Amino acid sequence: MSSFENVTVTKKANVYFNGNVSSRTLQFADGSIKTLGFMLPGEYTFNTADAEVMDIIDGELEVQLPGSDQWQSIKGGDSFNVPAQSKFTVKIITPTDYCCSFLK
Repeated sequence: MSSFENVTVTKKANVYFNGNVSSRTLQFADGSIKTLGFMLPGEYTFNTADAEVMDIIDGELEVQLPGSDQWQSIKGGDSFNVPAQSKFTVKIITPTDYCCSFLK
């Protein structure tokens, strides 16, 4: 899916890590939430409240998921799941465009 219809977009950006990661929040009619974002090269650790699915639209990164000491290579077209109430670390290799879906 290359576009979303009938959504409410929060104009104010979510900005993290001195501006190296930013996103915009989308709310759908059914109440579900997604963010569309962009990450510049670097290493970042995120904490989750809800479970998430990270769809990588474009770019290349490595991710270390909760409970693992292994790094997984991820590129545009790939996705990964993150459990609720956890943290994960990404190493962004090339500028990365992503869509994060929050699962409740």
